[in-house]
Amino acid sequence: MVRHGATVLSAEDRFAGATDVELSDEGREQTRRLAERLSLEKIVAVYASPLGRTVETAQILAAPHELEVQTRDGFREISHGRWEQMTRREVEERFPEEAAEWEKDPYTFAPMGGESGLAVTARALPALIELVREYPGKNILVVSHKATIRLLLSSLLGFDPRRYRDNLDQKPAALNIVDFRDATRARLTLFNDTSHYDRAGKAIPEIPEARLSKWWNTRGGT
Repeated sequence: MVRHGATVLSAEDRFAGATDVELSDEGREQTRRLAERLSLEKIVAVYASPLGRTVETAQILAAPHELEVQTRDGFREISHGRWEQMTRREVEERFPEEAAEWEKDPYTFAPMGGESGLAVTARALPALIELVREYPGKNILVVSHKATIRLLLSSLLGFDPRRYRDNLDQKPAALNIVDFRDATRARLTLFNDTSHYDRAGKAIPEIPEARLSKWWNTRGGT
């Protein structure tokens, strides 16, 4: 799973979940370096959120593999409703009660017209599990967004989803690798990795085969 590259609004700290913003030149360069890093991996399919920044990121990543990008609405970013395109300070000044509730529990609370983390999980997790079932034993690439990826990882790994904003981060063009045994069991083998920012950092760590639980050591699936 990969977060899209930096956008033209990344430096402004604005809520732009449902807003269709473009990649910045920096974001395209981040993504090109990741594409080079992944160019020798055996990737059989590339999926993305339908928003422009994720589609462009996915197209850059798919090019070395000569794959078409397929979109899935379930992977789009959380919608912030009437907060969209506002800065955090503007939200706190205009909607202080909503901002306070969101800070306490972003998983079940949603601003007016927006989505809760629970709603995002309810659409994103089935979309991901469908792909896991469709491509057993294969490497697929999913390009999504900061909140969506963090919520997916929280669900897959059993983290408290109410703390996804506190405990997990996702930098632009960050690489995450999730290893699935089947559609219900997964482990995280690489998280929020941006070593490709440095041109020397290209290697993909091998999936560990030792020092695992008996359950993982006897697995026969993906």
